[in-house]
Amino acid sequence: MAIIVQRPKLKWWEQLYIPALFIGMRVTLGHLVSILSRKTKVTMQYPEEKWDEHLPEHYRGAPALVTDEHDRERCVACQLCEFICPPRAITIKPEEIPGDDKWAKVEKRPRTFDIDMIRCIYCGLCEEVCPEQAIFLRKDYAITGTSRAEMVHDKEKLYQIGGVRVGLVNKWNELK
Repeated sequence: MAIIVQRPKLKWWEQLYIPALFIGMRVTLGHLVSILSRKTKVTMQYPEEKWDEHLPEHYRGAPALVTDEHDRERCVACQLCEFICPPRAITIKPEEIPGDDKWAKVEKRPRTFDIDMIRCIYCGLCEEVCPEQAIFLRKDYAITGTSRAEMVHDKEKLYQIGGVRVGLVNKWNELK
């Protein structure tokens, strides 16, 4: 059943939008006066001033892959992040771990892991769905490149910018 919400009846001067214009002009003039009297700054001079120390705790930045404290990759190429990604920015091609390797029980590792930063919407779903905590969102908002190819981060670049995370990794747990 639909709920109908009645719009409030506007008075004749509110229909002319004149009060809204005066309110907007008052805000603009207030900013002008505060800038001229050097009380407050309204804008940030971007390349020289950055948000780094003012970023909120819940800020979601660019995704990156991380290794464990023994410099082993945490990703098991389960492809959950690839499947959950709304804009399809993540591409993973898995490969098998050779049978003679100590960690052959894991079965897979990523041969290629690419994230197209142009397509990424920084939603954080890839971080939430990762069972091995191999992908994290960095506190980075200035991701630049001179071509589209530079904006596709491959596995090596993702590990380079991701760094190391300490903690239990199910992939390397011998009891599993």
